[in-house]
This record gives sequence, structure tokens and C-alpha cells, in this order.
Amino acid sequence: MAYGVAAYVMWGLFPLYWPLLKPAGAVEILAHRVMWSLIAVAVVLAVRRTWVRGLSRRQGVLLGLAAVVISVNWGTYIYAVNSGQTIESALGYFINPLISVVFGVVIFRERLRPWQWCAVGLGAAAVVVLTVDYGRPPWIALTLAFAFGTYGLLKKVADMPSAESLAVETAVMFLPALVFVVWLEGRGD
Repeated sequence: MAYGVAAYVMWGLFPLYWPLLKPAGAVEILAHRVMWSLIAVAVVLAVRRTWVRGLSRRQGVLLGLAAVVISVNWGTYIYAVNSGQTIESALGYFINPLISVVFGVVIFRERLRPWQWCAVGLGAAAVVVLTVDYGRPPWIALTLAFAFGTYGLLKKVADMPSAESLAVETAVMFLPALVFVVWLEGRGD
């Protein structure tokens, strides 16, 4: 329970942290996040003495796609916070569980009980009200919701432990991130 609370507190404090990294832009912050995430997860795997073993071609493709999708999610979130659109990013994470439910029902043929349908209906109604009140299409919210929902879908289908799959995902994005950071350094940024 304490780890869960700590994770949500840290997640809630991110909007205060990203702007402190200015003048770094969202893509630069994302590149560093990818690189340092790979290093951190490699340390965790080393301490646990677990490694990525038996990665099938199918899992590799799914986790490669997951890497791209979570990078879109992370980058969009950083951009939203740094451009003063934190409310819209919050709407995206409010919409996300609805996307996950739709994926579960449509793709995995999960069945919801009547009260669960009521909860989904209330959540959907709240999203409609918030979106109409927002006054324009919430593209950031929709990008975050669909990217994170798709990420969860790909991770479920890939069926690999979380630390190992995160290692694969960040390894996939490591080289592009490194090239970008080296390019920025070469320009003096």
C-alpha cells in the first residue's frame, strides 16, 4: 500500500518538476527519461539477478511497439505540463480507464457486471461533460488516453514481467534518445 501511495504522490508531483528543467524541451526531457530509465531498470535487474530471457519474435515486436507508444505518451505528458496544459493531461488520465475497459470488452471478450456498466457509463458521462466544458477537442487528453491504453494492451499481450519488458522497451528507444542528446550537445543546446 505504501508503495502505491508513494507512486501516486510522485506522479502527482511531476507537473511541478518538468518546468524546472527548462529551457530543455519535451523531446530532450523524454530522451533523458528513456536513457536514465534503461540504466535504472538495468540496475534493478542486476540486483534481482533477473535478465531478459527467451524473448520471442512476437514479444519483441509487441514490446517494440509498446516502446514507441509509451514514448508518445511520455512525450505528450511532458509537453502538456511544460506548455501549461496540465488540466488537459489530467483529463487524458481520466479517460484512460475507459479506453482500457473498451479494449478489455472488445479485444479480450471480458464481461462486465451490471454495476460495472453503470460505473463505465458514469465515467463516460463525466468525460463528455468535461470535454464539452473544455470547449475544444482535447487532443492531448485523447493522445494520452489512447497511447497509454494501447501500451497496456500491448504489454498484456506480450506477457512478460514488468521490469524485463521495461528493459526491452527502453533499450529499443535508447539509441534514438542517445543520438538526439548527442546531436543537441553538438549544437551547443
